[in-house]
Amino acid sequence: MPAILIFGSVNRIRKERIMVRGTRISLHVFGRLGTVIVVLIAFGTSLIFGQGGTATILGVVRDTSGALIPGVSITVKHVDSGLTRTVVSSEQGGYFAPLLPVGPYEVTALMPGFKQQVRSGIHLVVGQEAQVDLTLEVGANAEQITVSEEAPLVSATTSSTSGLISQQAIKDLPLNGRSFDQLLTMNVGVSNSSTNTLNNGWTAFSVAGKRPETNRFVINGIDYIGGNAPGLFITPSGAGGQLLGVDAVREYNVLQHTYGAEYGKRAGGQIAVVTSSGTNQWHGSAFEFLRNSALDARNFFDQTTSTPPFKRNQFGGTLGGPIKRDKLFLFGNYEGFQQRLALSQLAIVPDNCARQGLMSTASGACGGPVPNLKAGMLPFVNAFWPAPNGNEFLVNGQGSGAAQYFSNAPQAVRENFGMLRFDYVASSKDTFFANYTNDHGRRDVSQIDPNFVQVANLHPQTLGLQETHVFSPNVVNSATVGLSRSWSTLVNNPAVSIPSNLIFLTGGNPGSIIIGGGATTVVASAYTPAPGTNQSVGARNHFTYADDVRITKGRHSWSMGVWVQRIQQNQAGAAQASGGNVAYPTVLAMLQDQPSQFIINRGPLGVGYRTTEGAWYVQDEMKLRSNLTLRLGLRDEMTNGWNEVRGRCANYRWDKNFVISTETVVGNSCFDTNHAKLLLQPRVGLAWDPTGTGTWAVRAGFGIHNDLVDNLGIRLQPNPPTNAREQFAFTPDRGLLSLYPLQRGVQLPPTCGTAGAPLPPACSIYSPAGVDPNLFTPTIQQWSLTVQRELTQNMMFEVGYVGSESYHTNITQNANVAPPVLCQNPQGCISGGTTATGAPVPVSQQAVVPQGTLYMPPGTRPNTNVATGVSWWGQGTSSYHALNVSLVKRATRGLTFRTNYSYGKVLDYNSAILAPAGENEPAALISPYVRRLNKGIAAFSLAHQFNTSYSYQLP
Repeated sequence: MPAILIFGSVNRIRKERIMVRGTRISLHVFGRLGTVIVVLIAFGTSLIFGQGGTATILGVVRDTSGALIPGVSITVKHVDSGLTRTVVSSEQGGYFAPLLPVGPYEVTALMPGFKQQVRSGIHLVVGQEAQVDLTLEVGANAEQITVSEEAPLVSATTSSTSGLISQQAIKDLPLNGRSFDQLLTMNVGVSNSSTNTLNNGWTAFSVAGKRPETNRFVINGIDYIGGNAPGLFITPSGAGGQLLGVDAVREYNVLQHTYGAEYGKRAGGQIAVVTSSGTNQWHGSAFEFLRNSALDARNFFDQTTSTPPFKRNQFGGTLGGPIKRDKLFLFGNYEGFQQRLALSQLAIVPDNCARQGLMSTASGACGGPVPNLKAGMLPFVNAFWPAPNGNEFLVNGQGSGAAQYFSNAPQAVRENFGMLRFDYVASSKDTFFANYTNDHGRRDVSQIDPNFVQVANLHPQTLGLQETHVFSPNVVNSATVGLSRSWSTLVNNPAVSIPSNLIFLTGGNPGSIIIGGGATTVVASAYTPAPGTNQSVGARNHFTYADDVRITKGRHSWSMGVWVQRIQQNQAGAAQASGGNVAYPTVLAMLQDQPSQFIINRGPLGVGYRTTEGAWYVQDEMKLRSNLTLRLGLRDEMTNGWNEVRGRCANYRWDKNFVISTETVVGNSCFDTNHAKLLLQPRVGLAWDPTGTGTWAVRAGFGIHNDLVDNLGIRLQPNPPTNAREQFAFTPDRGLLSLYPLQRGVQLPPTCGTAGAPLPPACSIYSPAGVDPNLFTPTIQQWSLTVQRELTQNMMFEVGYVGSESYHTNITQNANVAPPVLCQNPQGCISGGTTATGAPVPVSQQAVVPQGTLYMPPGTRPNTNVATGVSWWGQGTSSYHALNVSLVKRATRGLTFRTNYSYGKVLDYNSAILAPAGENEPAALISPYVRRLNKGIAAFSLAHQFNTSYSYQLP
């Protein structure tokens, strides 16, 4: 009879109704893949594994008097698969068994003249260095002493700070949407900074005060990237914004800071996920979870008498067991996710008077016709926004032309996740596994303007192969080869019928219209934007190979290795201005067809970016004394820059006065100088047990970590000549109606201001993007000091200090903005700056600032032939300091819990290079010329953070 669990966690989650029922499991979807992997197993015994999902057993062998015993034969056995590994204790009595698969183990010690000792109950978890000390009694080998005891909670053998999410926590604790990444915040110093995951957002976490995009997820040693990865390297997730496959996950470990030299590529958290394996016993499960709106409450925006409809189904199962006992094992998992969710939303739309071309009045009735009305604009007003169903917005008692529209249009998600793993024990010296994951889904999300719906298709996959070879008891080698792939499409389609004669660019979708504010998504708008776009497609491939070797000799445990990764990022279609973006300052200006800005990408071309990254490392973990371990490591990382496969990388240049060039420089490399050819990263760690009893541990560490720059496509793609964003100038008699429809694939006009270019409007001004052509690699110096104390055999208290300083972090700056000047006029100065087209702002929007104030005078940009835009620069800094406190209890008598408290602060210039990643903080610096004015507390910084989780298994 299954045990009954009482479980909980301190979290804000919506109430759930959950129904579980049995379902049949079908494995035919894995058939072809299984055939391929079995063939690979047969021919691939020289392949693979790295540092992603292994653990170590080590310890010291003594006799009953405390004397060290060399030459003891020690065999460690993986209980689930029967795998064995034999090592011999050194002259100092120490033994070391690295690169072991996670799971339950028993350790057997044999030595002539001593009784055989068997230590069971050891459960290795990912990244663990389990201290298993053995005490042998004098006697005959035929006599056996069996001790069942887990490894101690206190870690006195490693100076890396890690946070394990155990198999029990993953299975027992409640997860909204069964997304196991939510458990990351069970670790002290980890905060959730997720955005709206159903509206082109994603789940994101800050680990030890670092940006969410600096984290690295690996699954069984292979990069685990999400469907949104072509846009920004982020937390892996699918169409539903969930990290599915919780039943396939055995456990995962979060390395936060000052970890060893074997870890790199990213400077943030290293999250190592290990999947479940088959064992010598067949086992499986089937499930269905149902959640609906029955227990939901109405919120402020719900205009209906009942809650909006909501239904979520998650169903699937697992199956694992032996294909050949003690040799070949299989484990498979499938999970389906279907959701229909209606969210109440409030849109600000043109009122009924504006939809007729009439002025609004205080009485609510419509007045006379709009002066200088362009009748051709009325179809746009009526097609791009719904008719209002709420109140009119009044300004000083007068109708404003704006009204409310309430909606709760359904949002649909359909996603299928599958995982298949084969494990093969060739011998005690060779083990192999192959692992494949596939996540394919689609989401349809109604926009705040319900006349448009965002459709996203996401398809991430991973394939990893692994073999570990034991050359001798003191030399173990591993290698890793794998592929991580992410493919996605994104488009904002019309949800209603929009006539083809209202499309800006022939043969595509309707474009975007903004009333009030600018034509970019980060500028606030008075009206809800009509956000039409054409489809963009992105694909990202990571081809990985690594080789690692562990050598144990006396007091020294050497580890060294190499890592190479080839990244391909292909993008077709431009999400930015792909259907045309037109902006009007007011609804009156729209009815009069007096736009302030129009940007469009008429002929987007596919681009293919490439980079090769590599690293080597060497590290020595020295046992200076039985209770003192010193770790010294050095890692060197390098890349060959960021390159376009056809020599079409287009990037702007800036002079010493930060004036942007008129034309892009086009070539194979996006950089003038590659500063990532030599990135040395020393790592130092210390672990000390003051009492030598294993009940205390003092750990300290320092390390330099780099965040390799390998995802620049989103900023470099929208540049001329391949993906030029034209910006059109308008006059009172020349508006949008005189411009569209525009044709695809035509020869674009030359850039204004270039040699031989005609005068406007025969030439064009293009909106710039790009990155610093001499970009440096973000670097973080991290340090920590932690004290652990065993309160009981199954309870531990930990307190620690963590600090870091970052430099060369990427920041976003306006690519073509004039520097502020100091007002020296006693009468004050007129401040205004420029409009989006580079002209002085209208007099009505100018202001007078007092003497001694930095201000932007009315005028044009530094380069009037280039429009507004943003670029990335490696000129940011940040700092983090935190006090962390934890209390952990291992499961005894059915109860386990973990309680964390963190007190810290993050200071930076800005919190992300894209607004959604920084919790919608504006990504661009407010003042790029006086950067100190931008420094402040980071968007994801939490001064106080407390969390606790627990589970209790009833007897």
